[in-house]
Amino acid sequence: MSKVLGFSGVDDFCPMGSIYANPKEASFFLPLGPQVDVYFPPRKRSRVNTPFVFDGEWFEQKPKTSVEALPDECLFEIFRRLPSGEDRSACACVSKRWLMLLSSICKNEICVNKNATVETIEKEGDDVEFGGEGYLSRSLEGKKATDVRLAAIAVGTSSRGGLGKLSIRGSNMVRGVTSHGLKAVARGCPSLKALSLWNVATVGDEGLIEIANGCHQLEKLDLCKCPAITDKALVAIAKNCQNLTELSFESCPNIGNEGLRAIGKLCSNLKSISIKDCTGVSDHGIAGLLSSTSLVLSKVKLQALTVSDLSLAVIGHYGKSVTDLVLNCLPNVSERGFWVMGNGNGLQKLKSLTVASCKGVTDIGLEAVGKGCPNLKIAHLHKCAFLSDNGLMSFAKAASSLESLRLEECHRITQLGFFGVLFNCGAKLKAGLVKVNLSGCTNITDKVVSSLANLHGWTLENLNLDGCKNISDASLMAIAENCALLCDLDVSKCTITDAGIAVLAHAEQINLQILSLSGCTLVSDRSLTALRKLGHTLLGLNIQHCNAINNSTVDTLVEFLWRCDILS
Repeated sequence: MSKVLGFSGVDDFCPMGSIYANPKEASFFLPLGPQVDVYFPPRKRSRVNTPFVFDGEWFEQKPKTSVEALPDECLFEIFRRLPSGEDRSACACVSKRWLMLLSSICKNEICVNKNATVETIEKEGDDVEFGGEGYLSRSLEGKKATDVRLAAIAVGTSSRGGLGKLSIRGSNMVRGVTSHGLKAVARGCPSLKALSLWNVATVGDEGLIEIANGCHQLEKLDLCKCPAITDKALVAIAKNCQNLTELSFESCPNIGNEGLRAIGKLCSNLKSISIKDCTGVSDHGIAGLLSSTSLVLSKVKLQALTVSDLSLAVIGHYGKSVTDLVLNCLPNVSERGFWVMGNGNGLQKLKSLTVASCKGVTDIGLEAVGKGCPNLKIAHLHKCAFLSDNGLMSFAKAASSLESLRLEECHRITQLGFFGVLFNCGAKLKAGLVKVNLSGCTNITDKVVSSLANLHGWTLENLNLDGCKNISDASLMAIAENCALLCDLDVSKCTITDAGIAVLAHAEQINLQILSLSGCTLVSDRSLTALRKLGHTLLGLNIQHCNAINNSTVDTLVEFLWRCDILS
């Protein structure tokens, strides 16, 4: 027993070799791989001759005394008195039993030896002084995500600076991560600040409650596809983790209104929340979260939820500190919701707005949002099927601070609306557009691109016209003449021909790095020379589905444009 108490991780602990009679038992935990935090170097086993006592005609073999005969309670007391973290890591490599016992020891239960040498204390504190407590990061994915590995992480990082960030994605189908693994982390890693659980169906409330009780410094929590986690765990997080600043839920059907109300009431430092595809969340949960007077939320993202106009009304009234707002795929929100949100006078600090796949985005609703958000600088509108030219121009006029406007798949927007924004609101927009994305806007024509190139060609760096079927060579001529800084151009599925590519290639100041011609069926082998010339600056070329370009031409391009990634 004295040898166990005096164990220092060297050969004096078991000079005769392994303490196990069965070699498989001795190596139960050793072959976990190079990523494991605890490590004990393997060594050759020595042959041990057991003494026999001759008594008459029979041989009697005396049983060998082993430390394994001690009960868990005794081993627990021994382990928590080991002089250093290195010793505890070495012991954790002996067997799964020892590992699990060591992982069950809370950090505050470890006995500090008052007679420890200065060298030992300095050795223990090296990593802490280097990066501060909780600077280590660990990630487990797929088959590597098991309770045993989590236990090893908990033991191995506790004395080396402390675990600060843990990410678990997927789980081992046979021995996956469960609440027992999170318990080990909660006990051994009180410095944990960020936890991410993705597609871990075997982890339930018990494990997350242990994290809440043991990791009071938690700041970021990300849960995705965790069906066994409910409001009970979220309430525990809200009560114990007062430093929580970022919260994200996705596809967690059992997280609902009760948990959100607790977060809103108790987590006064929360600054960012994202809720996606959580069927248990309704208007009551959003109202309970945002109506808290102590909350300082600056980023709110609601996606694929069944909330109604009431939630948008709450945002418009209580979102006084919100600067970034994302509303994506809210089928039950109507024009009234956006109108009320804009007239709530609470979004005075809003700077960035993203709205996608919401049928409530109409001309009237969007104009109201523009008037109610005087500091709005960035707007991204995606798949707004009921938004027309009049609504777009009214919104741009009302949003007096607007600097960047991005439109995607807004099919009712024509060149009239785009011209209206450029000419009537040009002074309000950013001093020269840098990135313009018009992908999927099928009504956009060459006139729009020509005007854009004339007005903003001196700053334009990225132009996306993917799917704009009315764009032809005339647009490339305007781009070649005016857009000297353009480095990324996407004209996929446009009516571009070889002549347009030639004009682009002969531009004096063109500096294209990325060019996408995917689906341009009128571009043929005749563009080989022009593409080779453009290849002096190109780093990426997409010619997929360009059926008029033969394989031999592609091979030639690959040979000459050796530094360019070519998709064909």
